[in-house]
Amino acid sequence: MRPEPGQVLHFSEDPTIKTFAPHVAATAQQPEPYVWAVDAERAPDYWFPRQCPRGLAWGTSWTTDEDRALFLGPGGGERVHAVEYGWLEAIRTVELYAYRFAAEEFRPFGLYAHAHVCDHEVSPLGPAEPVGDLLELYDAAGIQLRVLSNLWTFWDAVTASSLGFSGIRLRNARPRPDSGALAEGRSATSRNDSR
Repeated sequence: MRPEPGQVLHFSEDPTIKTFAPHVAATAQQPEPYVWAVDAERAPDYWFPRQCPRGLAWGTSWTTDEDRALFLGPGGGERVHAVEYGWLEAIRTVELYAYRFAAEEFRPFGLYAHAHVCDHEVSPLGPAEPVGDLLELYDAAGIQLRVLSNLWTFWDAVTASSLGFSGIRLRNARPRPDSGALAEGRSATSRNDSR
């Protein structure tokens, strides 16, 4: 489930949205209201229930052979999505939908263009499309789905590595095992290759 050329996607668990109005998300790090979407490269970042915490990592042009072997492993492809066991059933059963938009309505956002934004009301190109079985999507895309008891050890190691990474809804992850404190800071962080 990726956008066609000239399109971007917005993923939602609500299949009834007719128009999208810019808003400031509760997790926003900027004050401007936007409608958010993603391109084909970043679409897999959102093949999850909305509130699911996840750590995503992938090989880049600057990734070392050592980091590639350590994090992606033999036969592991170029990308890994890490989640916690407590979210596995939701991943298996969520009814997720994708809305397609004309990319010309949006502009790249962020240092690494991890998303696309629109600052005016916009209508999708058609009705919401069911995304389908997320596990089948990961398999077909060659993306590892790594299920962990706790995300933080993985996340801390990935963010110190030479891999590209993105963390989404990390505040919903289990507490760090070493401190017991709830996750603080940003909802999503990212570093990626400008391919």
